[in-house]
Amino acid sequence: MTVRKIPEISRPDKVLFPDDGLTKADLAGYYRTVARRMLPHLRDRPLMLERFPDGIGGQGFMQKDVPGYFPDWIDRVELPKEDGTVTYPIADDTATLVYLAGQASITPHRFLSRADRPHHPDRLVFDLDPPGDDFAPVREAALALHGLLDELELPSLVMTTGSRGLHVVVALDRRDDFDAVRGFARAVADALVSRQPDRFTTEARKKARGGRLYLDVQRNAYAQTAVTPYAVRARPGAPVAAPLDWEDVDDPALDARRWTLRDADALADRNPWRQPPRPRSLGRARTLLDALNT
Repeated sequence: MTVRKIPEISRPDKVLFPDDGLTKADLAGYYRTVARRMLPHLRDRPLMLERFPDGIGGQGFMQKDVPGYFPDWIDRVELPKEDGTVTYPIADDTATLVYLAGQASITPHRFLSRADRPHHPDRLVFDLDPPGDDFAPVREAALALHGLLDELELPSLVMTTGSRGLHVVVALDRRDDFDAVRGFARAVADALVSRQPDRFTTEARKKARGGRLYLDVQRNAYAQTAVTPYAVRARPGAPVAAPLDWEDVDDPALDARRWTLRDADALADRNPWRQPPRPRSLGRARTLLDALNT
């Protein structure tokens, strides 16, 4: 693999987080520091970029297609959409992460599949969205989901989103397509709701949730994305989507914005996902889930 030179970024003193005085240079420095932890979660994955050229106080936008002015050395993949194709960027090295930061791409959002088999995900994600500002229901939902997935013999990982909630992630072996994976995820969420219907819901309409925590499985679809582990979020304080140990979820002080850009060195040093689970087939889990529902 070619080691690319880290590019210079334009206007490094441009402030991206006005309340915190954080600049493009700070963002690029963060991504350079955490690259060794972050890149394994990005390699070979199409990206959607969340960009804020005028900082988070200005107008941001989501970008899929690689702009014509991106350098040729940025990896990319052309994938189908309903009425044509999209050419997505891929960040396979530190140089690309730094370049994207220089383009005020604060948050890279990744596909749950890889470029070579885009319709077959190798990640399943449950997005736990709290009904209010209290984070305790999110922790409780994550632990309950963790327990249910263990019953289904599916090891799971957990991370903060850097925004409001937590993501629970299952590694898959890519046998199933997105429709099958999303259907399974919905069945798992429904099973958890059936155990605690007063606390959890799969109702997408906010008005119908009745103050219950939403178990969102809609990201498990072709061309949908989820925030990348270690990505900075476009919010005051520059919070980070940070991988956790399951023991961290027991901490009442935990919230979705526990880690920030200023914690780059600590995030690079800690490695809670140091022993990632082996990717699993859903066949055995479906059988176990059916048995639980009978």
